[in-house]
Amino acid sequence: MSTFKSLHIVNYRLWFVGALISNIGTWMQRTAQDWLVFDHLTDHDAGAMGITMALQLGPQLFLAPVAGLVADRFNRRHLLVLTQSTMALLSTGLGLLVVLGAGQLWHVYAFALLLGLVSALDAPVRQTFVSELVRDDYLPNAVALNSASFNVARMIGPAVAGVLTVAVGPGWVFLINTTTFLALLLSLWKIPASSLRLLPRAAPGKGRIREGLRYVRFRPDIVVVLVAVFIVGTLGLNFVLFIAAMVGTEFGLDAGAFGLMNSIMAIGSVAGALLSAGRSKPRLRIIFGAAGAFGVTSGLAALAPSYFWFGVALVPVGLFAITMMTSANGYVQTTTDPVMRGRVMALYMAIFMGGTPIGAPLVGWVANVAGPRWSMSVAAVSGLLAALIGMVWIIRAKQLRLGFNRRARGMRFFRLVSGASGHTSEAERQEGKEEGAVREQNPDDAVER
Repeated sequence: MSTFKSLHIVNYRLWFVGALISNIGTWMQRTAQDWLVFDHLTDHDAGAMGITMALQLGPQLFLAPVAGLVADRFNRRHLLVLTQSTMALLSTGLGLLVVLGAGQLWHVYAFALLLGLVSALDAPVRQTFVSELVRDDYLPNAVALNSASFNVARMIGPAVAGVLTVAVGPGWVFLINTTTFLALLLSLWKIPASSLRLLPRAAPGKGRIREGLRYVRFRPDIVVVLVAVFIVGTLGLNFVLFIAAMVGTEFGLDAGAFGLMNSIMAIGSVAGALLSAGRSKPRLRIIFGAAGAFGVTSGLAALAPSYFWFGVALVPVGLFAITMMTSANGYVQTTTDPVMRGRVMALYMAIFMGGTPIGAPLVGWVANVAGPRWSMSVAAVSGLLAALIGMVWIIRAKQLRLGFNRRARGMRFFRLVSGASGHTSEAERQEGKEEGAVREQNPDDAVER
């Protein structure tokens, strides 16, 4: 089965299982932390949640160049052991404070910032470590399965955390998360270092960070993907804020309902990740098409009249959001020179996660002032705007125009064809070749994808 082909590789299978358990714990902590801020330490203040998210994700923006260079220069396996161990200690510290009744809002802010600093280094290392586990032709599938693992955890973790937060309190959820880090550390220990792929590393010396930025500068296809990811990541993917505000404020429900709604949306997210895993390679039109569909479905969720219909609407929201992000992640990784991959992926993660310090407080303010439904509308606009920018760039880069095929029927009568081609039939033949052939990963033909 092509969707799960990377799981046939022993090293990747060990990594997948360990990461899945660790991700479940991470989502448990995120859910418990958000509800701790929203319901225990404040009076349903979405703005405070936005500040917490900004502190936790903001370091991605500022440390990305250094983190990416570290990922390209040093042993990624050793770096992962360091980052995962540190995050386990932070989870333990916050858990003890809350369990002992000493936890305050500023404590959550401080631990969120510390966790963000460690995660800024961990993110590009985790992203690029996969390329040491599988061959390049398996990489898009492995990236998509990583996303599936993350979202299966997103389906399980919040539901479990919602029950445990009500039953024993958020502090114990943090302590339980500490134990899940051991699963990933164990999987890293079980993977023999000698079995990992030897990939080129960045040479020592000055100017290596500028070298990575210069590489992206001359890849306009990656630039437009990063722009779309920034827009949607900043204004559209603040799901915790949207769901907490809708569940707690609009529908007046508790932490259990909040956790359940996160899990329901993850059903769509898992479906989107698995669909991406089944594709031979990510394409630009999939990225921007999914962004537009995300905008439409977010608008429908904003209009949901009840808790039930809000949950129904969140399934396609999760599906199209993950389709876009998984495809964007896979596209950037598979079309980037291996020696640059850490620095480019650090920039990708900085743009993806680092926009939250801007977007989360803004969306939280909109939810407080105008209401939760308007905050969901912000997400809808972000998806539509990203799709518009991407589609306009593709049309301009490929010099597309509207062509007509008199022999075709239905919607196939109208075709977008290259403006450089004088005959529609030739354009159609070229499109057929594009669909049937496996292209080299060359920046010059990246727009064709």
